[in-house]
Amino acid sequence: MFTTVQSFVASWSNESAATQRVMDALTDAALGQEIAPNHRSLGQLAWHLVTTVHEMLSRTGLTFDPIAEGELAPASAAAIAEAYRRVGQAMLDAIQSQWTDEDLSKMNNLYGEAWPNGLSLRILIQHEIHHRGQMTVLLRQAGLRVPDIYGPTREDWIERGMQPLV
Repeated sequence: MFTTVQSFVASWSNESAATQRVMDALTDAALGQEIAPNHRSLGQLAWHLVTTVHEMLSRTGLTFDPIAEGELAPASAAAIAEAYRRVGQAMLDAIQSQWTDEDLSKMNNLYGEAWPNGLSLRILIQHEIHHRGQMTVLLRQAGLRVPDIYGPTREDWIERGMQPLV
């Protein structure tokens, strides 16, 4: 659970930059990539991350424009990536202007449970990390390069003249 606004801002900035690299790796052709029939596609996972920022945090009383609306992902990878960039910045601006560190301990009903705002922020990031991981698998299945997240990818190792681990 976050106890200071600044600690959330630092964590979000790091994690959202990694997610933005994944979003920026999307192509229009890859948006339909699925792990299996009737599962979320790569585009739907990406769009879910875009829309969840506002959907989740609006339940805390935080106010900012949703940026993205509708359940179905746009057919444009660039539009999804840009919407993610914009909603993340709108959320950060709202938190920094509307909340103090004390607001992070305030309780709100999220999904039938009482969560302090600091926990809601932690779960938002964990939710994003979870789906970002799914997206990297689908990127690879779609034949696209997976960007580095917490370290070099297989392609990065090869480009550095090193033998990637199997």
